[in-house]
Amino acid sequence: MPVSPPFAPDPKRYDGRMPYHHVGRWGLELPAISLGLWQNFGDNVPFERQEKILRRAFDLGITHFDLANNYGPPYGAAEANFGRHMRRSFASLRHELLISTKAGYDMWPGPYGDWGSRKYLLDSLDDSLRRMRLDHVDVFYSHRFDPHTPLEETMGALDYAVRSGKTRYVGISSYSAPRTREAVAILRDLGTPLLIHQPSYSILNRWIEEPFRDKAGKDGERLVDVLDDEGVGCIVFSPLAQGLLTSRYLDGVPADSRAATSGSWNDDMLTPANLDRVRALNAIAAERGQTLAQMAVAWTLHEPAVTSALVGASSVAQLEDTVGALANLDFDDATLARIDGCTADGGINIWKQSSVA
Repeated sequence: MPVSPPFAPDPKRYDGRMPYHHVGRWGLELPAISLGLWQNFGDNVPFERQEKILRRAFDLGITHFDLANNYGPPYGAAEANFGRHMRRSFASLRHELLISTKAGYDMWPGPYGDWGSRKYLLDSLDDSLRRMRLDHVDVFYSHRFDPHTPLEETMGALDYAVRSGKTRYVGISSYSAPRTREAVAILRDLGTPLLIHQPSYSILNRWIEEPFRDKAGKDGERLVDVLDDEGVGCIVFSPLAQGLLTSRYLDGVPADSRAATSGSWNDDMLTPANLDRVRALNAIAAERGQTLAQMAVAWTLHEPAVTSALVGASSVAQLEDTVGALANLDFDDATLARIDGCTADGGINIWKQSSVA
C-alpha cells in the first residue's frame, strides 16, 4: 500500500461553500453534492488516486460517501478499499461522515445472493460492515424492488437492520411511486421511518417527474409528489446521465470513455438525437458560465424534491469541476424553458425495470 502523509482536513471545510439540506422532514442533513463510489474505487484504480479524491471531497464539504455491496471491480472491492481509506484518512472523523451502502443486485452465486429477501439483505449488510471494518453504516438501502418477495419482508429486514444497530437510517432505490408509498406505510407501522429514496434523475432522464403508469396504462402519482407528501428525502444518482451530460461526447466517443469501456453503458444512449440535445444544452451552459456537467448537476438541485446530487469522480480535477456547479444554482424561467425544449427521454434510465415495478 502506498505511503502518504497523514490527512489534515481543511479547517474551512464548513465555511459555507457547501450547502447542506435536510433530508425530507427529518433532522439529518446531506451536502448538496455527495460522492458515489460506484465506478472509481475498485481494484482497477490506483489506491493513491482514490485517496486524493476522497480527501479532496471531504475538504470541499462532501460529508456523504455512498457505496453498495457489489461496487468494484471485483464485487466488494469498493467497500474493502473504502475501509482502508477510513483507517488511513478518516478514523478520527467518523462522526463527521455519513456512510451508506446498499444491497439488491447480484452479489454472490446461488439463490441467496440477489434481490430483496431478508436473508440476502441482512447477510449482505453484515458482509459490508466487515469489508469496511465499521460497526454501523448511516443509511442502508434496498437497492431495487423485488417482485418475487413480499414488500413486508424486504421492509422488515430494513427495520431489523436499524433495531440491531447496524444502520442509523434506511432507504430505497429505484422504487416506483406506488411501491414507495407502500414502503413508507409498512415501515411507519413497524416504527422505522423511510428516510430517503435514491432514484436516477437527470435532464435526459426525468421519470421521477412523470406520473406512474400501471400495466393497464392508467396514470397515477408522480414519485416527486409521493416523496414530498411523505416527507422522504431524495438523493439522485447519475445526474450526468452516465457521463453523457459532459463535454466528452460532443465530438464522438473517446476510447477511454464510459461508453467505450463500461458494461453499465447502454448503446441506445449515444443516439444522434441525444447528441444534438447535449450540444444544445452545452451552448446553454456556456451562456451561464458553466460547464455542461456543472449545469446538469445544478439543474437536478433545482427540483424541490431533491436533497442531494450523487456524483462520481475519476480524478480530483473532475470532482472540483462538478462541485463548481454550486457557484450558479439559479435558473430563470426562460432558461428552464429552453432546457425543457432540448430534453426528452434519452433512454438513460437503465434501471427502468426496477423503477416501474
